[in-house]
Amino acid sequence: MNILQYESKIWATADLLRGCGIKESEWPSFMMPFFALAMIESRLVRMFDDLKAEIGEKIFNGIDKNDRYDLIRDKGQGYNIFILEKGRSLTDICKNDKSFDIDFDAYLQGFDGETKDLLGVDATEGEKFLDIKGVITKLKAKKVLLGFTKLWAEIDLTPFNNSEITTLEEHIKRKWADISAETAGEQYTPDDVIALIAEIIASKIEESDTLLKIYDCTCGGGNMLFGVEDRINQKFERLTQTFGQDWNDALYALAKIESRFRPDSKIEHGNTLVEDKFYNDEFDVVIANPPYGVSWKGYAKDIKNDKTERFKYVPSISDGQLLFMQHLISKLDSAGMGVVVHNGSTLFSGDAGSAESNIRKWMLDSDIVEAVIQLPTDEFFNTGIYTYLWVLNKNKQPHNKNKVMLINASDKFKPLKKSKGSKRKEVDKASRLEIVETLTKYRNNDYAKVFDKEFFYFNKQAIRLTNVDEQDNSFADQLSEGKKSLKLKPMTLFDGTTTLNSFEITDYDREQFSSLKECFAEQWKSWAAGLDYKEQPIAVTTKVGVYSYNNEKEMLICRQNGTTKELGCGKIVIKAAYKKAVKRKIEHIAVTVELTPDYLKDYEIIPFHKDEAANQAAIASFMAKYISKPFEYLENVVGVELNFNKIFYKPEKLREVSKILGEIAVLDHKLKELEAELAL
Repeated sequence: MNILQYESKIWATADLLRGCGIKESEWPSFMMPFFALAMIESRLVRMFDDLKAEIGEKIFNGIDKNDRYDLIRDKGQGYNIFILEKGRSLTDICKNDKSFDIDFDAYLQGFDGETKDLLGVDATEGEKFLDIKGVITKLKAKKVLLGFTKLWAEIDLTPFNNSEITTLEEHIKRKWADISAETAGEQYTPDDVIALIAEIIASKIEESDTLLKIYDCTCGGGNMLFGVEDRINQKFERLTQTFGQDWNDALYALAKIESRFRPDSKIEHGNTLVEDKFYNDEFDVVIANPPYGVSWKGYAKDIKNDKTERFKYVPSISDGQLLFMQHLISKLDSAGMGVVVHNGSTLFSGDAGSAESNIRKWMLDSDIVEAVIQLPTDEFFNTGIYTYLWVLNKNKQPHNKNKVMLINASDKFKPLKKSKGSKRKEVDKASRLEIVETLTKYRNNDYAKVFDKEFFYFNKQAIRLTNVDEQDNSFADQLSEGKKSLKLKPMTLFDGTTTLNSFEITDYDREQFSSLKECFAEQWKSWAAGLDYKEQPIAVTTKVGVYSYNNEKEMLICRQNGTTKELGCGKIVIKAAYKKAVKRKIEHIAVTVELTPDYLKDYEIIPFHKDEAANQAAIASFMAKYISKPFEYLENVVGVELNFNKIFYKPEKLREVSKILGEIAVLDHKLKELEAELAL
């Protein structure tokens, strides 16, 4: 029997939900708890039968009831009085519609405490996990509880082993993800991507008598965590142990239930970023597909006050991907490796000096990034964007150290015969093996390139430009050494419409304003801010002369006794400030005027060199080539981005002009023929 025959049968249970008016987006919340019931019952029955076969049925039946219970309890897979003591299944309960409600409640109450918690049997407030109590209440109100339960009771998974049930579970979760995931890629990682991740991990590990600890900090329903473990177990005899955490109630419950039927697995509930349930653990392998573009505003205070030192930098509050990345790196042991799924924003978001850029720089400085693999578009079920695998490795081969490989696997796929939501492509087995071989060889080919890690660094050099007039003069030449401006003592100031004669204003319109302070806030502050010496014919008269700005020559000038003195390129800076009363002065509004050089702060993006002297020489060479105005160096910030488009860009091949003209001529001829036909 092929367990996937049950996929359509399970999904058909939604037909009843559709018929009673339940929205499609709500179906997973109704189906999840009943799917969990079917899984748990089948596994308990199978475990019970295996235990009897192992001990011998006669001996087993002769064991005291309490001792028998202890044997089953020691398995750690759960318990149910109805199933294991009374021999009654969900199918049996559904046979009698008159006693169904009572029997179904007793059936649910017959589970052990942990199973009841995960199912949400007695949930009132707080964590509901699968919330079967709430689902039952809604189905009763629709008068379809018995019918819905009967459909699930017909799904007998007992003949199938844990691995087969996991396969079915993954297929069902994928369909749920199609209709219910609020964030692209949040709930389900496609099987082909899981297989690729497992192949990458398998290429980095060896047979050993030590336990291989695998960790997923956003494990969801566990499909990626357990999928990777199963594939590793197919290739190696090495024992594995899985660890996962998730804060989605329902998905955590599914993963927790699944974990109980695995030899060694620990699943915890909670927000990894604020409550790491494995804070004392380090792992051989970390994997994750954290949500893309999800805000962490709701727990920003906890993140910023985190005492674990795992967050070297705090990225934009609108996207927590790089928080998860830093957390995962902190969980790696001294020789650990990992594969993390992200969208493109983690490659290049944020300017030099931003938290995002600094996180990337810290990762490359630490030499923990071995490769980044670009996957095809239309690979995930609910998004068509490019996604990327970050391959982390704290135990790089000697020839890989201080290097990063980019693999453009966007063309390594086979189209699906039938689309699955947004998923139209899959990274097939041949492509997966080719990608892993390329990563293992760590050499350039037509779709992969190896770089020194510093290739991805760049200088963001800040400079202060000094603008000059048409004679290359600046007002800075008029200033004494050490002076930054010339403060004027104006007698009058003409702003193009009115003339100001007083520069310590104490009077104001008492009908319009309640105080001088309010007058400043409402009138003088905006007046000063709105003045533009380049747009208005501002003239400042002092005892020395009349200062103004010549737009044509882009310079300050001073007219005195009929002569004009050119002062070079500069600015007229006018400010207004409210001054409180002091001992020697009453409150007033002070208007000040000063002349300053015309400085402009600018930034230049310059390639980076790891040798400091060579880097400085490259900056100087760039400035000499591209900057013609006088300037001063300000701060230099080193940024990091990984841009696949720059590296693997293939310009579109232009067509020959003669061919284009020929096509135009053909179209023109056809248009003339049509015109001729219309004229008839």
